[in-house]
Amino acid sequence: MASTGKARDEGPDRPSPLDPLAALRTPHDPPWDVYLTGTVFLDIVFTGLDSAPVRGTESWARGMGSSPGGVANMATALARLGLRTSLAAAFGSDHYGEYCWDTLEQGEGIDLSPSRTVPGWHSPVTVSMAYEGERTMVSHGHEPPPEEPAPDCPPRARAAVASLTPGRVAPWIAQAARKGARIFGDVGWDDSGAWDLARLPDLRHCEAFLPNADEAMRYTGTDCPRAAAHALTEHVPVAVVTLGAEGAYAVDRRTGETASVPAIEVEALDPTGAGDVFVAGFVTGSLAGWPLADRLAFAGLTAALSVQEFGGSLSAPGWAEIGAWWRRVQSVEGQDPSALRRYAFLAGLVSEELVRPWPLRRAVPTIGFRRSA
Repeated sequence: MASTGKARDEGPDRPSPLDPLAALRTPHDPPWDVYLTGTVFLDIVFTGLDSAPVRGTESWARGMGSSPGGVANMATALARLGLRTSLAAAFGSDHYGEYCWDTLEQGEGIDLSPSRTVPGWHSPVTVSMAYEGERTMVSHGHEPPPEEPAPDCPPRARAAVASLTPGRVAPWIAQAARKGARIFGDVGWDDSGAWDLARLPDLRHCEAFLPNADEAMRYTGTDCPRAAAHALTEHVPVAVVTLGAEGAYAVDRRTGETASVPAIEVEALDPTGAGDVFVAGFVTGSLAGWPLADRLAFAGLTAALSVQEFGGSLSAPGWAEIGAWWRRVQSVEGQDPSALRRYAFLAGLVSEELVRPWPLRRAVPTIGFRRSA
């Protein structure tokens, strides 16, 4: 299947209802706001389980959602926040791959011109089971195609999101940085157990690094997430450490700013992709030039809204969800005035015409229905 997306030097077809970078755009800007690359999975999520599955028994879930996953979580979250997003990924030539491609390109307006469909390759699949506020995942995939997804020449973009891999150099990151992209890096678990920042060579290209508290403390040898964030700024200008239920903490070495924002209490349906949505929110605020505390609060809000819905990519909130939350939270009796002030910057962003009824539902339970005759 050939890409039907627009060429790399063009913008996306469908503008977001709100463009957070509208005031900053000029005719000389890069064609894309954010570029990213990685593996797309088909995610099938079961929710409403009373407990973990028990060997030898059958468990029935009260809810189910299907959506593109993997790097698609981040791409969708960025696009829904109004950023012009370009994704390089390999797609399987099966129905799963077609569904993921169509959902991302046609449904979300993501540029897939750097992507490709690999004949005969089966799409990777992840089944996620959410219960008791946690999740258990089972994944299956065949050997990825050679040079997958082959991002030999990343397009010009304002920013790029990179998942750093211990002990590995990804040449596209340096290429993107040389073209002027601001690099935002996250990282996964170090299976080697080394936890050595020297094994993250691409960190030197990053403007911001966004590990969770456990990762940050292991990499810095500290016993406090806040101390870890300050230690990380010796290696990267901006360090953001997520603290789970306690929120997040960030330090900007260049400005001397620090920020601590508590988590928003929500009833979590499925935490899949919440970390990706957090990064997308922080990238959006950074490109818009917001103060550090506003960026951190916005990232936490978008992540909190995402866990109230099925799946990773399809649960990512857009400005309609953000506007609905902002209108609703102001109407709650006894609301803490200081908490409302923390999100007062939203008042200048969302308008009544963007707001839809709360809550909103996006995820779908099935891959697709046949069109009626």
